[in-house]
Amino acid sequence: MRLTFWGTRGSISTPGKQTVRYGGNTPCVELRLANDELIILDAGTGIRNLGERLIENGESINAYLMISHLHWDHIQGFPFFKPAFISGNELTIIGGETEKVSLQKMISDQMNMVYFPVQLNELKATLNFLKVGEEEFHVFDAHVRTIFVNHPTFAIGYRITHKGKTIVYISDNEPFDRRVAQSIRNVEKVIVDKFLRSTGDPNQRIFDFVEGADVLIHDATYTPEEYVDRVGWGHSHYLFTLKVAAEGKVKRLVLFHHDPAHSDEKVDDILKKCRKEIRNRHYTFDCIAAAEGMEIDV
Repeated sequence: MRLTFWGTRGSISTPGKQTVRYGGNTPCVELRLANDELIILDAGTGIRNLGERLIENGESINAYLMISHLHWDHIQGFPFFKPAFISGNELTIIGGETEKVSLQKMISDQMNMVYFPVQLNELKATLNFLKVGEEEFHVFDAHVRTIFVNHPTFAIGYRITHKGKTIVYISDNEPFDRRVAQSIRNVEKVIVDKFLRSTGDPNQRIFDFVEGADVLIHDATYTPEEYVDRVGWGHSHYLFTLKVAAEGKVKRLVLFHHDPAHSDEKVDDILKKCRKEIRNRHYTFDCIAAAEGMEIDV
């Protein structure tokens, strides 16, 4: 498998000279399987550049788009994904939905004529929608597992295994705290209940999910100091992210969903501190920070 990062920033795109190296586009990761089959993880603004590259290469697509959740920063690039405008292309969009709003409606709502000149039903490509919860299924010949993670209102993590290699993608996730869960009501109750049913550390369900992954892409939005004032916002500080990787015995950790207020120099500093913690705690995994254009062979 090969990963290519097209968007690594969280919350809002941040173009400018302070974000050139790690990138300012919101989440999008390209995953190619052994036979070059295409899986796309999230449709933030980074998916526009991916679409441009696919068009430049003259590549017609039959791809899967796995959406972690429907917050704007994870879908706002979809209306600008050129392959979706081309007849003959096929895209299966995978994601969760609430009891009140379907996956298809959540995607189409942002393309309502009030906000966007082209509606979802006007796109020329064939679009399929697959609602998922916590389950297992196959995409091409890859095995996929999903898990609900701790993020308003819901978010899904994906574990993809292909030819003996595994990548885990958890873009938005906050450490679950039982006390905090009693006072915050912005996460779907069914997901909170799943965490609360754990007899020990409720985050163990996440540790188990990432177990043994060759590559873990995980939310590392905040520093521990920043997180104190952002509890309940649905994101991790880097010390928790390191713990997830250590408890899960992963081989490589990729820090992801960089805070829009963090410059390249700040991300450098966070990566430096993470590597120091890894040495001090005698962790054995490698740690890098996601950057636009970065490729990883798995």
